[in-house]
Amino acid sequence: MLVLGLLVGSFLNVVIHRLPIMMERDWQAQAEEIVGPNPYDPPRDQPVERKPYNLVVPRSACPKCGAMITALQNIPVVSYVFLGGACANCGNKISIRYPLIELFTGAVSAAVAWKFGVTWYCGAALVLTWALVALSAIDIDHQLLPDDITLPLLWLGLLLSLAPTVSHVGLPVTSGSSIVGAALGYLSLWSIYKLFKWLTGKEGMGYGDFKLLAALGAWLGWQSLLIIILISAFTGAAVGIAMIAFRGRDRNIPIPFGPYLAAGGWIALMWGEQLTGLYLDSVGL
Repeated sequence: MLVLGLLVGSFLNVVIHRLPIMMERDWQAQAEEIVGPNPYDPPRDQPVERKPYNLVVPRSACPKCGAMITALQNIPVVSYVFLGGACANCGNKISIRYPLIELFTGAVSAAVAWKFGVTWYCGAALVLTWALVALSAIDIDHQLLPDDITLPLLWLGLLLSLAPTVSHVGLPVTSGSSIVGAALGYLSLWSIYKLFKWLTGKEGMGYGDFKLLAALGAWLGWQSLLIIILISAFTGAAVGIAMIAFRGRDRNIPIPFGPYLAAGGWIALMWGEQLTGLYLDSVGL
């Protein structure tokens, strides 16, 4: 499972890099259809032919010299180490984030396989895990949680609630718990957003956060929402305070909340029942 996770991590690197660019190109094309081409662009006799750009084409290449990356140069982690973290053609440095995402995806995939064992739900939990990794990285880079990931994740969580439960982990949740979890997940953050905007005149979070928590509620049920919100709020506040204190970050600069929701959701997936029990015991319930 570790090897599979490394391979998926390599693909997630492509998703993280290309999906925001694909979305931006779609937005530009839609804007041109409505308002016409940018008047500041040079006039052109023929429409510009847009080359295909998606998760498959064009092939990955060095951003500096344009040299194509071969299959041997694209082995997760191993190729990065063998090439010394640089392009084989021009020596341009490759970000260490690529092997780190591959390693992290491999590690969390192995943890999911250990937790759920050889069950059908292990495959579902892996899909959720991989989606959370991609969403977290995209949100860090662009303060964006794409509908292309959050909405399919939401519907998949609702559909999975119709499937039989895996007895030793109690997942997936019932349909009622899933539906209520999706609704409460969305409405809880939406309500906080509206209240914060009414009090301050500022937007405290984006609609992608609402959709992500709705998806987590659909997967894990309304009972897990409290522990997800507590974990994400605590870690987000701790990181934000640390960045302000030690790095002098302007408190008005937005900090993406998606990675903290994703972390809370994944922890709830793995140990939600135990954490909820500990919390209830601590408050005497």
